[in-house]
Amino acid sequence: MTPAPRLMTTDEYLRTPETVVPQELLYGVWHVADAPLPQHQMIVAQWFRALDHHVRREHLGQMWLAPLDVILDADRALVLQPDLLCISNERAWIVRDRVRGAPDLVIEVLSPEPRVGRIEDRIDAFARYGVREYWLIHQNERAISVLDLDQSGVSARRLHRRVDPIRSGVLPDFHLALGDVIAFD
Repeated sequence: MTPAPRLMTTDEYLRTPETVVPQELLYGVWHVADAPLPQHQMIVAQWFRALDHHVRREHLGQMWLAPLDVILDADRALVLQPDLLCISNERAWIVRDRVRGAPDLVIEVLSPEPRVGRIEDRIDAFARYGVREYWLIHQNERAISVLDLDQSGVSARRLHRRVDPIRSGVLPDFHLALGDVIAFD
């Protein structure tokens, strides 16, 4: 029988050496992942540029790029690193030495092989701790799922294909489509 992994506290996690290697603390279990592939990073970069431009132009808040620790629950040792996140001006106070609380919007690019954890668990955690909206960029399907979240989980789900303008409650005036941001072959 395999022994249970040693549980780590949030304080222990925060004392680990600074790194750009993706890592998260999932209820005390420390996960370190391989670096993402170039295609994944290209998509993250293109979305960051498009969303950062929009958020700055509209004075909505700040876009952030991984790796950046988001401490959802220090007592339960839950620290995640989504690919992109948006924090509104009203919630700017959660950005200190780390992000200490729920961003308004979390965006993750789904790789063919998940790097850290199950996506359902991530959605549940982000919902439970107050993230309002969660975007999943499906590389292979060339689509984006926009999930509206509340404390109980997903309250609405919209699928946007390559040419469909994205509708967002967090970024109400953002109307670009997936194909406007990412140049597909």
